[in-house]
Amino acid sequence: MTDMPPTQFVPSFDGVRIAWREMGEGRPVVLIHGYFSDAYTNWIRYGHAAAIAAKGYRVIMPDLRAHGESEKPHDASAYPRDALTRDGHALIAHLGLTDYDLGGYSLGARTTSRMIATGATPTRLVFAGMGLEGLTDTDRRAGHFRHILTHLGEHERGSPEWLAEAFLKTTKGDPVALLGILDTFIDTPLATIEAFAQPTLVVAGVEDHDNGSAAALADVLPHARFVEVPGGHMSSVAKPELGRAIAEFLAA
Repeated sequence: MTDMPPTQFVPSFDGVRIAWREMGEGRPVVLIHGYFSDAYTNWIRYGHAAAIAAKGYRVIMPDLRAHGESEKPHDASAYPRDALTRDGHALIAHLGLTDYDLGGYSLGARTTSRMIATGATPTRLVFAGMGLEGLTDTDRRAGHFRHILTHLGEHERGSPEWLAEAFLKTTKGDPVALLGILDTFIDTPLATIEAFAQPTLVVAGVEDHDNGSAAALADVLPHARFVEVPGGHMSSVAKPELGRAIAEFLAA
């Protein structure tokens, strides 16, 4: 298990404190974790950040609001539509990044797409654990997670809902704050995605269909490379192949 880099904080557009960590030196890449997770669990714990940093990268990893060490407000006003997108813009502005790469896993990939759609200008993109439908139709996943969070303790053992709740316990997630996150989701239209001109890595577990088809997402992006790694949506994060694929793409 890799040591935790020190936490730093930035006030976002509404004053909510957003935590982030860094590893390595060199060209900046901002990597955003998935729902119920945090920067440590998604990027640091299984060595992905170290693999990317070893290629000469400064890996910048925020905790989304309501996750990790970022603030977890319970007031509905803290969760306007595209709040995570605005948090991402605030971090990039705070760090003064102009020439950088950007990516994310699952909800982090969705946040990446929204950041591009609202003016972010990274050089290269990484969409991990994300399919086309996960960007164009966010209601399906929002409904799935709303059901999980409003029926905690009631899910059938071994079911996807039960596994998600078990993961929530390991990351010490705040169910009230995490419900707020679902209200921030915005679909990204297909025409907008088709206009993402950056070289892009689409990487997903071979058994991961949680957010629709990753291959279909790669097909509609004009300059995408599609890579499959072992595992499903929950398990591929723990495989070294995920970090290796991202590191090799960025270093190419």
